Amino acid sequence: MSTPDIYAVRRPATPRRLPVRGLDYHCLVWGDPASASVERPLLLMTHGWMDLGASFQFVVDALAAIEGPTRCIVAPDWRGFGGTSGNGSDSYWFADYLGDLDALGEAFSPGMPFDLLGHSMGGNVVMGYAGVRPQRVRRLINLEGFGLPATQPPQAVERLAHWLDDLRQPQVLAPYADASAVAARLMKNNPRLAADKAAWLALQWGEPRADGRWHLRADAAHRRVNPVLYRVDEVLATWRAIAAPLLWVDGADTDMSKWWGQRYSRAEFDGRLAVVEQVQRITLSDCGHMLHHDQPERLATVIAGFLR
Repeated sequence: MSTPDIYAVRRPATPRRLPVRGLDYHCLVWGDPASASVERPLLLMTHGWMDLGASFQFVVDALAAIEGPTRCIVAPDWRGFGGTSGNGSDSYWFADYLGDLDALGEAFSPGMPFDLLGHSMGGNVVMGYAGVRPQRVRRLINLEGFGLPATQPPQAVERLAHWLDDLRQPQVLAPYADASAVAARLMKNNPRLAADKAAWLALQWGEPRADGRWHLRADAAHRRVNPVLYRVDEVLATWRAIAAPLLWVDGADTDMSKWWGQRYSRAEFDGRLAVVEQVQRITLSDCGHMLHHDQPERLATVIAGFLR
């Protein structure tokens, strides 16, 4: 059986490690952070759940084709994902992502506002951060960070009980026979993902270990239920405080009901997004939730135009 072609990176990243709140953070850096300016600030990209910073490589390459390889871009691996160390606990707390992002912004763009992009979970993080630190964000981009279904206080009892039950059981992530098996799983999760991109991503998402199998580079504790309820009123309070212009991008084929059934609708999300003062909305056709994999060139065109 022939080996599939692997995606050819056009703008290679430089790995960089730095201490962030007691963790060893891994970041990919394209360009020189010192080259950032008021006219073209640093662009910080944050990934979603069970993803990693390298996932943005296709968009970075497409941006370079549009505007040249001059924009400095930084894509960190969130705590417990990719090359960033875990937090040493058995749970992950959403507020910690905001704390990490604040530290990363100070490290890479001290004293200067930066452009901020987030996908999925990362989109939720950047929305909250842009409201809490409005002076730090020049332009804001949210790629399908919908938030979560609303919860009510009585649900706290069941949620906490679920969390306590989860703590009794070790969390594991299934291993794979080899990198090709990781790539096959990525393509099963997203049938639009091209084989060459899947082969390249598999080498970023997984790694061989002593047992001879490939393991995902993620802390299995991320799979545990969050004991903290999603309080929509508190979330919207941060969204209302966003001062930066916001670009919202989604895929035409994203179906929210696959995640939440009837508990959270697109109409409810639209109502939430309406609290943000300046919003430009773009929907990409032939595209699902992993729009940075499905349509990187078209997404890059939208991003470049918005940042200009």
